[in-house]
Amino acid sequence: MEQDFTSAITTLAAASEPDLSSLLIGLLKGVQYREQDERQWAALLNLQARVRDYVAVLNLELVLDEAEGYAFLKSRPEPAEDDPTPRLPRLVARRPLSFPVSLLLALLRKKLAEFDASGGDTRLVLSRDEIVELVRVFLPDGPNEAKLIDQIETTINKVVELGFLHKLKPASGGLAGQANFEVRRILKAFVDAQWLAEFDARLAAYQSALSGAASAKEVRDE
Repeated sequence: MEQDFTSAITTLAAASEPDLSSLLIGLLKGVQYREQDERQWAALLNLQARVRDYVAVLNLELVLDEAEGYAFLKSRPEPAEDDPTPRLPRLVARRPLSFPVSLLLALLRKKLAEFDASGGDTRLVLSRDEIVELVRVFLPDGPNEAKLIDQIETTINKVVELGFLHKLKPASGGLAGQANFEVRRILKAFVDAQWLAEFDARLAAYQSALSGAASAKEVRDE
């Protein structure tokens, strides 16, 4: 079904403007970054009104941040309960996030805010070890340190897959196995203040539960 929608809209676009067709295909595939293709990005800025018109047919809207250099499509908000407007199927599916992934996203978002406040470089790059240390302080201690690190690395890989981290190629002459990741600035569009506040409440409850479990274990050990 998604392929049929994509084919239909790109066929219409191609008949009028090749650049528009190329833009729509790219956006339907995923996030577009200015750094990936400067010419394509310039075309998107020039044709964004046309892009918005075309994707509206699919109940999508264009999110474009010219300052940060990214663009993506998202589903339009669903009508209110008392709104008689028919609810259309979602072309962009919602993906529930596990707690470890949510935790890492929240920590990276806060790290990005701190980085921006420092007024330094525009690219936040963290090593694999730095990311592991960010997360591990929130996880319960266990007897198997290696297993804990493996779990965190699985979470890192999931966040890379979601597009919020970008694994960098090792620099020439760098140490083997020293992985570095760029925190994608698109994270700011997905993790807003409300999301962080809601997650902070979940995290506080989680830490309280961990603390209670640890206290109970100490009592049993005594």
